[in-house]
Amino acid sequence: MAAEVRRALSRATPSAVLQSRRVRDYALMTVGILVTAWGLDAFLIPNKLAAGGVSGLATVFYYLFQDKFGISVPIGMQMLVMNGILLVIGVSLRGWRYGARTVYGMVALSVAVDVLAPFTPHLAADDRLLAVLYGGVVTGIGMGLVFKARGNTGGTDVVAQLLVERVNLGIGQLMLLADAVVTLVAAIVLGPDLALYGAVAVFVMGAVIDVVQEGLSVEKAAFIICDEPGRVADAVLHQLGRGATGIMARGLYSAEPREMVFTVVSRREIDALKALVHAVDPKAFVVIADVHEALGEGFKEIGADL
Repeated sequence: MAAEVRRALSRATPSAVLQSRRVRDYALMTVGILVTAWGLDAFLIPNKLAAGGVSGLATVFYYLFQDKFGISVPIGMQMLVMNGILLVIGVSLRGWRYGARTVYGMVALSVAVDVLAPFTPHLAADDRLLAVLYGGVVTGIGMGLVFKARGNTGGTDVVAQLLVERVNLGIGQLMLLADAVVTLVAAIVLGPDLALYGAVAVFVMGAVIDVVQEGLSVEKAAFIICDEPGRVADAVLHQLGRGATGIMARGLYSAEPREMVFTVVSRREIDALKALVHAVDPKAFVVIADVHEALGEGFKEIGADL
């Protein structure tokens, strides 16, 4: 069925393909936003865990207003106001560079958090470590789906984009810094223990987002430098049934040009590859690296998940 859909898309007009992808992306974003909101409502927010970003800051303010003034300000409403302010500042400083997906992500997540809250059970209430782990995994899956659909939910992304041209730091570092500021505020308001749990949730969420976007490392890339590159490549091609590429290189110690063999194999084939190289050239130098995704001949089809 999937192959038939891809063949149909290949025969469709470019505008039809773009429209189909746009519908798929918004559907995937919606699923990711719902999963994220449920994870926040079930694990993080009721356990006073501020897992960075606008949602974490809104959680801190929610309990601050509730404990100090007896006022309950819905977290989703706070997120919407904060994101709205950030969006207005971003547009005024950098122009309209935030697409419809950013606006949709900001609004949809804010609404989903408040709408799902009354129907979501408080899970892992007696074990904050479980709440951190489950909450980080669930929200990481949700945000990973949002990012996979080429969307985002604003928050620290917008802050990082606003500051990146004004400070000597990258966007990733600025996002981490913004999360650190939220953690510091949480430590002041909620206490250092809860703030530390929230920081752990941030790292768990980030690791899961990477897995959702990049996939598990199931392939291995091998760079083989040897005296018999032709024989090694022939063995890879005909014994392993994998492709191989010759890359011209030069040893800086010997200053001699050499051909390096590059190939990608599955995890279960790596021992066979090492044995094969050793049989051809026991003195070969082999570097093996993880590959999160391999697209093309012999692996997943290019565009299969676009």
